[in-house]
Amino acid sequence: MASSGVNNASAKPPPEPSPLRKAKFFQANMRILVTGGAGFIGSHLVDRLMQNEKNEVIVVDNYFTGSKDNLKQWIGHPRFELIRHDVTEPLLIEVDQIYHLACPASPIFYKYNPVKTIKTNVIGTLNMLGLAKRVGARILLTSTSEVYGDPLIHPQDESYWGNVNPIGVRSCYDEGKRVAETLMFDYHRQHGIEIRIARIFNTYGPRMNIDDGRVVSNFIAQAIRDEPLTVQLPGTQTRSFCYVSDMVDGLIRLMEGDNTGPINIGNPGEFTMLELAETVKELINPEVQIITVENTPDDPRQRKPDITKAKSLLGWEPTIKLRDGIPLMEDDFRGRLGISRKN
Repeated sequence: MASSGVNNASAKPPPEPSPLRKAKFFQANMRILVTGGAGFIGSHLVDRLMQNEKNEVIVVDNYFTGSKDNLKQWIGHPRFELIRHDVTEPLLIEVDQIYHLACPASPIFYKYNPVKTIKTNVIGTLNMLGLAKRVGARILLTSTSEVYGDPLIHPQDESYWGNVNPIGVRSCYDEGKRVAETLMFDYHRQHGIEIRIARIFNTYGPRMNIDDGRVVSNFIAQAIRDEPLTVQLPGTQTRSFCYVSDMVDGLIRLMEGDNTGPINIGNPGEFTMLELAETVKELINPEVQIITVENTPDDPRQRKPDITKAKSLLGWEPTIKLRDGIPLMEDDFRGRLGISRKN
């Protein structure tokens, strides 16, 4: 199996999945488990997977940050199953692929319950790897650009080991995902599990939690509500924003390909927070003010993916520009907030 800079010589062969896979007269569907599938990215991934009539999709979510609403179009569908379950508890189920997305992913949620966040990253990932080992499933972990911390190199490529505070208020997420990556590779080397690791960068689009504290959803909600856009000081810190349909495309390509990763999936277009605020103001509500507020601790100054690997190994790069994605998100937010456009 091809890999990115990891010596696979000593890796065991992966365990065999169900014998039905090799049965002569049984045309089995691909059974795919999505943990965190009621969340923002997870539900869009489910939509894409359900488009393929050969897929049966099982979603596991405890609704800590996800919502059944995100999946309502699939509830009752014969190829779809929804289980309320917390991945920090073992799960006994038969599947062929596991997309492991379960984890609070915004500072408001992971600072509210940091112990839960690190348990989800460590015990949750151990449980999903145990499941993958038992049933011979391929497993994809959505890791994060946060594994790079406050990076000392720019842009960040996959060989960079990061600059992370191990005892800060964000560490439950940053260090939790770093441990999750370690576990993935240890299971791969020791047990031959087929693994895929995506390091995903800032993603935006419909179904984001409206008040999750992430910058795009914050600005859009503020603009719709006629509130000032609050830019955290100094306003020159940068982020790169990937539209959710591009992100889902990257995850599926990684799962279906031959590379373990880790592979950065994100949009290399880089914007300062002030530029983002100006763009939202221009596109949604030119009347609002932009004000500055104090920043949160350990906020990275720069974030930009080097996506050379994604381009060469997956044939993937984002196609949707920020200016095209924001209006799509505005429609969704207006519907949920019940605030229509001014004529």
